[in-house]
Amino acid sequence: MPTIEVRVRRFSVVSSRPFDEIVKRLTSTIGRPDLNAFHKAVVAATTIADLEEVVQGAVGSSDLMEFARFDVGEVLRKEQGGQGAKILRLVVGNPLIMKGMVKAVPDAAAYAPVTILIDERADGVHLSYDSMASVIAPYGSRSALGMAGDLDAKIESLLQTAAR
Repeated sequence: MPTIEVRVRRFSVVSSRPFDEIVKRLTSTIGRPDLNAFHKAVVAATTIADLEEVVQGAVGSSDLMEFARFDVGEVLRKEQGGQGAKILRLVVGNPLIMKGMVKAVPDAAAYAPVTILIDERADGVHLSYDSMASVIAPYGSRSALGMAGDLDAKIESLLQTAAR
C-alpha cells in the first residue's frame, strides 16, 4: 500500500475575549442535534431529499453541526489540582459536504468531520483549524479541493467572527 505525505496548513486566530465567551460565540451558529435521533433519521431516510431534510434540520446557521466535544482541559486540570488552561476540541461538519468530498476522494472520510481547537494560553484564546484543502490536496481531485476550500472559508470566517 502506498504512503502519501500530507502537509497540513493550520489556521489560527488569537482573541483577548474570555474563553467561555469565545466558546459561546463560536457554538451559537453550530447545530447541536441529539446525535442518536439524528443517526436514526439518517438511517430512516430513503432518498437524498430525505437525507438533505434531516441534515438541514440538524445544522445551524453556519451550515455546520457538532458531532462531538472533548474537554481536554478538564482532563489536564485533574492532574493539576483543578488549575490550568481551558482547552476544548469541537468536531464539526456537514454530512452533505462530507458526502461530496468522499465521493471524489474516499480518503477524505479520514479528515471529516473536522476539528476546531479552542485553547487558553498566556497570550489569549487560540482558535485553530487544520485546513481540509491542505489534507486532501495530495489526492489531486479538483472537485473535492473546491468543496474543501469552501468548507475552509466557512470555518475560518466562523473562527474570526467568534474571536472579534
